[in-house]
Amino acid sequence: LKVRVVRSSPPSSQFKATFQESYQVYKRYQMVIHKDPPDKPTINQVRLVPVSFEDPQFKSSFSQSAALFAKYQMAIHKDAPSECGENEFTRFLCDSPLEAENLPSGPDCGYGSFHQQYWLDGKIIAVGVIDILPCCVSSVYLYYDPDYSFLSLGVYSALR
Repeated sequence: LKVRVVRSSPPSSQFKATFQESYQVYKRYQMVIHKDPPDKPTINQVRLVPVSFEDPQFKSSFSQSAALFAKYQMAIHKDAPSECGENEFTRFLCDSPLEAENLPSGPDCGYGSFHQQYWLDGKIIAVGVIDILPCCVSSVYLYYDPDYSFLSLGVYSALR
């Protein structure tokens, strides 16, 4: 048995060289020990999108996100359809007092409010609304497609 300590942040060359192999061990562990399904979302299926109507990814996914929000609110929280429209979605999860800021010393995505979108088979199945700040990441809200509740997306998002 050989054990190595490999720097993950910032990623060392050893980390990069063994990433796929390590990921496959992790995925098998999750499936065998925690009974995760093989189609649980992967890192390649998660997009971090700035909450801005100027951002093309945000604009192009807005309707799908708003519809998913309504489906979640009605199924999980028993909200009436009138409480889950695009205006309510925008007020609750898109309007933010934070201003986007990109500093050379900050993360590549910058600081501000983001929608962390979880995609599966070409559609959004969950959205984590987060604020990225200089000293922390704040989870504001998470909503998901109730049809995928078996994936435990809230737990997955929190761990991620």
